[in-house]
This record gives sequence, C-alpha cells and structure tokens, in this order.
Amino acid sequence: MSDFDFRFGGIARLYGAAALSRFRAAHVLVIGLGGVGSWVVEALARSGIGRLTLVDLDDVCVSNINRQLHALDSTVGRSKVEVMAERVRAISPEARVEVRVEFFTADTASRLLGLETGSVSEDRPDFVVDAIDAMSNKVRLIALCHGAGIPLVVCGGAGGRRDPTAVRVADLATVTHDRLLSEVRKRLRQKHGFSRTAKKLRIDCVHSAEAPVFPDRDGQVCATRASDNEMPLRLNCESGFGSATQVTGTFGFAAAARVLARLAAPMPNPELPPSAPQNPISGGPGFSHGRRVEGLQGCDTGEL
Repeated sequence: MSDFDFRFGGIARLYGAAALSRFRAAHVLVIGLGGVGSWVVEALARSGIGRLTLVDLDDVCVSNINRQLHALDSTVGRSKVEVMAERVRAISPEARVEVRVEFFTADTASRLLGLETGSVSEDRPDFVVDAIDAMSNKVRLIALCHGAGIPLVVCGGAGGRRDPTAVRVADLATVTHDRLLSEVRKRLRQKHGFSRTAKKLRIDCVHSAEAPVFPDRDGQVCATRASDNEMPLRLNCESGFGSATQVTGTFGFAAAARVLARLAAPMPNPELPPSAPQNPISGGPGFSHGRRVEGLQGCDTGEL
C-alpha cells in the first residue's frame, strides 16, 4: 500500500476508492483564506485533494485568532497563503500547492481561473470555492465561473451568527437571511443577465438560516441593525459583525463537503423532495450536475 493510500484510507472507506482517485487528480481553487476559506483548505487537504491553488493577499493579524485556522501568535504578520501552504504540505506531502499572494480582481480574474487566451487546460481548476467578502469581486467570480462552466460553491456571510446547526447549502435563488447573498443575487440579475424568474440559478451557496445579531457603539449586541452610517456591517479585523470559529468553521466544512460530494459522484443523484431538509453534506435542493471535469473520468461535477 502506498503512503497516499495509507494516509487517506479513511477517505476511501467513506467515499470509495474510485472517488479518492478523483480527489487525488482534482485541482481546487480556493479564493479567500479567512475565517471560512482557511477551514475549507484544511478539509480538502485532509481528504486527499491532489492540487490546491490558494489565493489571498492578506497577512495574518491578531484579530483573526477568534475564527481563522492559521492565526497563531507564531504566524501573525505572515502571509495567509504561505502559512496554509505549509500546513497542507505537512498534511499531504504529495499535494501540489500553489500560492497566489494577490486578491481576485478584474485584473487577475482570467489568469487565476485559467481563462486567459493561450491558457492550457491544466491552468483551469476543476472546482472553485468562493470565500471572498468583497461584493464586486464575489459577483465577478460567480459570473465568470457560471459562463465558463466551472463548478463553484459560494460562501455567504458567517458574521453575526452563533449557531452552527443553522448552516445550510442551497441554490442561490432560494437563500434567505443573508444580505450579502441577496445583494449578489440582485447584481447577477441586473448586470450579468441571470434569470429573475428561475426557481434555481444552479449555484450552490453555503449560508446560515439564523438571523444575525448586530453590534452597537456601546459594546452590546441586538437583533436589529444600526443605521448604515453608524456601524459598518462587514466582518473584518476592527469593526463590523462579530464572528466565532464554530460558525465560520462549519461554513468551511460545508463548502468542502459539497466539493467532495460533487467530485465523488460518478452519476447525477436524484434531488431530495422540496420538503426534505437541506443537508450540507449530501445532495439536496440546489445540488446540480453538469459538465465532466477533464481528467476525472466518470465524475459528473456539475454545470453552474
């Protein structure tokens, strides 16, 4: 038995040997390595994904410690992608890890997705995980992946939530209780021609069904938000929504589970009936299949 097979034998006994082979051959692009993205990378590395491209320009800061996997006293000030790349190599020495110390923007988008003229098929990821918190870049990523047929899972807002059992995976068209994804949906329809009437947009999203709590200037939290000019509503190092590992980590693990389920499935699975609960791990509402990923024979991973 090879080191890889011994190291990831538990994954083979869970998903099957053929699925583990697909994981080993897969290239997953993770954009954003914060409170959600760092946990995505951890789960994918420990599941035998053979190639990971990690994208983030930020360094680790002390205020990341409450929610980000890579944030330790010893890593403060270091590049997030470099720290996570070291961790992946320690978990899975065979894995090919590529770091991109940059943000996903209009200028970098085509190159990072392998869509530039002259790009070879190897540059194009088999799956993308969106853990971006910048609205315009999130919309841009979804539109590009959708247009190019690159399977994608989108992560909504984890800030202001306390209950990890409220995390769900659903189609973008049906997501509620998430201002970030609501605005994303609106912009995709207004600027990128997405349907306003379709019951499904065929874009998987991790979100929370829990209503967020909001901080106020007195250091308290409440169920209603302050006006926009009083308190920012972003999750960052100094202000905005509060956050906790049990929720951001659950978002990340749910996103990773969706990637693995889609890569593992050799044939489309029937969707659950509308009344069934939405499960972040198995197929369910919003779980769609489409194009076959090059190099992963028999793996129907979805058209977004």
